[in-house]
Amino acid sequence: MTRTPPTATELALAAEVSCCGLSVTPHQLERWRAKRWLAPTDQWTEPATSALRPDIVHRAAWLAALSRPGRGISWIGWTFWAIDATEPTAALLRQALIRTIQLPLHRAGITLAQIPQGDSDAAFEARQDLAERLLQGRRAIGRDLDGLLRTHAGTAGIALPEPRTVSNPFDAALIRIGARLLTGGTADVSSEELTEAWRSVWTGPPEQLDRITAAHLAADHTGADLHAISPLAHGLPDLVHALEQVDAHLLCEAVRACTKASSTLMKLLLERADAGMLTVLTDDVMWDQWVRAGGLAPAGRLGEAAITLSTVQYLLVPGWAEDLHRYQDRMDRLMAAPTTSAPDNRVR
Repeated sequence: MTRTPPTATELALAAEVSCCGLSVTPHQLERWRAKRWLAPTDQWTEPATSALRPDIVHRAAWLAALSRPGRGISWIGWTFWAIDATEPTAALLRQALIRTIQLPLHRAGITLAQIPQGDSDAAFEARQDLAERLLQGRRAIGRDLDGLLRTHAGTAGIALPEPRTVSNPFDAALIRIGARLLTGGTADVSSEELTEAWRSVWTGPPEQLDRITAAHLAADHTGADLHAISPLAHGLPDLVHALEQVDAHLLCEAVRACTKASSTLMKLLLERADAGMLTVLTDDVMWDQWVRAGGLAPAGRLGEAAITLSTVQYLLVPGWAEDLHRYQDRMDRLMAAPTTSAPDNRVR
């Protein structure tokens, strides 16, 4: 098939990108436009001067730097959709998030329509069976980021703040409860079961877990349900519905905030991992509420799942968005702080 010859504007953009030490082909520009990572060609230039817009050159240079033969750019493409925040890009973003959040079901050969609703014994048993299917073939994660970091920090002689919650948020006991929450919500998991699962891996102050348990018991006596604030209060079907209905601009705002935070965190840990920085990061509730449970987002499906989880919490958990913005400010200050040259103050 004969390709259309590149336009003068495409050649000009390719030349500007080459000035950045990168290369781009007309075919790549065509693909990026089709993916809506790059604006249509008629939007590349300034109307008054016909000069290429600096933001278009910057975007094309970023895409050229990220592109690798045979590999996608993963959730970075979501970032571009969220930044542009047009009706088409918001729709693509919504589709990507909904597709990602349903991956556990798809891998188990389950659809949302197969999850029965209602509180009958038959519906409950069917949801329990579906939860077991979700767990089949799942690889256990023996230690999470916090455990690995503490091991390396200890080797380097760095004393980090004591753990404040569980030893591993991906422990099998918690994952088993999580599978039941996906299929049936908090109605299918009793407070006692949830507390027992947490207690089996709890490494924080014992009195803290006791306070959480007492708060739930007190709420039960008054008819309140503290689990209702969970994004999974009514299972995955309601969570998907929430993503379908959320305002497009708010959705884009959430993804912009979560992808920026994950990028900043990754840069800090890779480039600035000294004792002072690690102490500041770990001595914050967001270390447990975000960093350990999806803050790091590598390229690929694992990273896409992490960004999706963060976005869901940003949109649906009261106070979580404010905490993330506060943590972002803290990370920005760490990025701007002078680096230390002491070689024994680094975590390798």
